[in-house]
Amino acid sequence: MKNAFLKNYGATLLLLLGLVVGGVLGAVLGEDARALRVPGTLFLNLVFMLVVPLVFFSVAHSISVMQRNGVIGRVLVTSLGVFLAMSLIAGIFGYAFMSVWNPFARVLGEGGTAAGGAMGEGVSVGDAIVSALTVNDFPLLLSREHLLPLILFSALFGLSVALLGQKAASVDRFIAEGEAVIIKMMDVVMKLAPIGIGCYFADTVGSLGSQIVGDYFEIFLVVSAATAVCYLVFLSLYALFCRVPLGRFWKEMIPPSATAVGTCSSAACMPVNMAAARRLGVSDKLVDGIVPLGTHLHKDGSVITSVAKVLFALYFFGVAPEGFQGAALVILVALLESVVVGAIPVGGMTGELLICAVLGLDPSFAAALLIIGTICDIPATLLNVAGNLAAPLLVQRLTPLK
Repeated sequence: MKNAFLKNYGATLLLLLGLVVGGVLGAVLGEDARALRVPGTLFLNLVFMLVVPLVFFSVAHSISVMQRNGVIGRVLVTSLGVFLAMSLIAGIFGYAFMSVWNPFARVLGEGGTAAGGAMGEGVSVGDAIVSALTVNDFPLLLSREHLLPLILFSALFGLSVALLGQKAASVDRFIAEGEAVIIKMMDVVMKLAPIGIGCYFADTVGSLGSQIVGDYFEIFLVVSAATAVCYLVFLSLYALFCRVPLGRFWKEMIPPSATAVGTCSSAACMPVNMAAARRLGVSDKLVDGIVPLGTHLHKDGSVITSVAKVLFALYFFGVAPEGFQGAALVILVALLESVVVGAIPVGGMTGELLICAVLGLDPSFAAALLIIGTICDIPATLLNVAGNLAAPLLVQRLTPLK
């Protein structure tokens, strides 16, 4: 039991320990904590070196596997539509919830106005879309500052490999083995995260003061509250729409939910989710295709956490979102980040770097966003897993099989 607990939570507990030690050192040392910036920066640079190959191999391989093994035709379109709709609902609710309970206002402007260009001042929507999704030369893809174009290129590459079949068998094997190697490299580097992130946090607390610790704790509270509402209310509404009795639905929800909290891993919950979906009457064909696909692409809890990350970044740099445009920016970036997190196992701040790239922030700020992802990991995983049990029910309701 003890070994299982350490296996599931060891890395998270060590990272939280690093944050606690870093926070204490930052509060005690004050401005002198700046000396700890060097090991923190060394760790960040190690992660940055691996981001581009990690994105390429992981996305290309994921798309290749999905194209070969996923549910095809109308069911696939419906599945992706359900994933998007559920994530969009979670994102909109999360943004509205955090607009009422706003833990970010106290950090408004502390980081200066470096993100002033994030709202696209003086840039047309069309130009912004072109610059966000594409580059005009291949070498520009090999930069963490252009993650969206890299993801698009990698997805097209993986799809083309799958469509070629045996003609590209050696390339398919190369990207599969390349993914395994780069994930192992990232796994090794992330073992240094408690020290690296701890040093970064010490420098942050030393520079900004101990108030930032309370800000992170309140962010955890608001994310947990928003997640709880989505878990209890929205999932019940989905079950009612699918004509599943609530008592039966929540009875089957207990094993995946307990596994999610116990393992803090969406992938580990996939077999339990598949079994629960079958007991709720979902077709084997849908279960075998939608649950694995959803485990990679559909993460409602991660969307809510990502909304908190984007809001924190914007408020920190003095660009509080306003009106429909501001809300749309936050929700869109959150959706993109959640998909990246799902598509790239052992992502190592890849999602946080995507937020920095889209908002035009210094990549080193990704470490501050990683802290939010770490402390909110359990509630996010719980909603991710629960949503992936509701999704096949919705797909079957919308696309009845003959």
